[in-house]
Amino acid sequence: MSDTITQNFVQQFDTSLRMLAAQMESRLRMAVTDRGTITGESFTINNIDPTGDLPADNVRHGDTVFSDITHSARVVTMKDFFDALPLDRSDIPKMLVNPVTGGHYANTLIGKRNRKIDNLIYRACRDSQLLKDGTSTALPSGQKIAHGGTGMTKAKIIQARKLFRANEKDVHAGEQLFMAYTADMVEDIMSDTTLTSADFLANKFLQEGDVVGNWLGFTWIPFEGIDPVSSSTYYTVAWAKSAIHLGDGYVEGRVDRRPDKKNLWQTTINCSMAAGRQDEKGVVEVAYQ
Repeated sequence: MSDTITQNFVQQFDTSLRMLAAQMESRLRMAVTDRGTITGESFTINNIDPTGDLPADNVRHGDTVFSDITHSARVVTMKDFFDALPLDRSDIPKMLVNPVTGGHYANTLIGKRNRKIDNLIYRACRDSQLLKDGTSTALPSGQKIAHGGTGMTKAKIIQARKLFRANEKDVHAGEQLFMAYTADMVEDIMSDTTLTSADFLANKFLQEGDVVGNWLGFTWIPFEGIDPVSSSTYYTVAWAKSAIHLGDGYVEGRVDRRPDKKNLWQTTINCSMAAGRQDEKGVVEVAYQ
């Protein structure tokens, strides 16, 4: 019996376009101070230092003695971004799905923008911050927890929480605290023998295998965009909402025909945005291996 009938079998072509696995929404934006739309090439973060003791008044009818108060300003420079995705006009009749009119290209660009927002927030936590006088300030060593040759442990999380309390940057000062976590951190935390069964249950570790939610005073946010400084050392961040500011300059998405490129369709996004650090005491860097 001939097997040539198999030559007449047909293929069912997909009638949809599907995104490969990628973070599409901004996960960190809701955890920072949103400064809204920025007009200009930069925006400032103005601070005053309220520390100091209240002086005793020991002299009746004495002269007024003034105390000094420190004013400072930080400068956050806006950054411009642009991306374009082309689709040749002659390719469209050959496709079952048009990714331009179907919104697939636009969604891809929106996902890129949202991931860039998270990267800017992460960088604002870790990088030096420009001051208005032209100098810059780095995150001090006292706000950094060393890797200690270990992965992410409950002890490191407690140490980070301690720093926020010592700096008056926790819930008692009206702050919201956040911690970015990765898949590796989940693995380390779930393998930490110092955790109790109550810890597991409170965070649904056993039920869902995830750390998302509130734990040890932090709201945990999944974020895989942290930077490896070496092949084995990684740095995550914890921060107070007031300590990181985000500003948008503009955002524009367009779908246009390009007569100079044989009438191809072009989907673009053009945007300006930046993030800056308001206070080093509101950020903690945690290293792990």
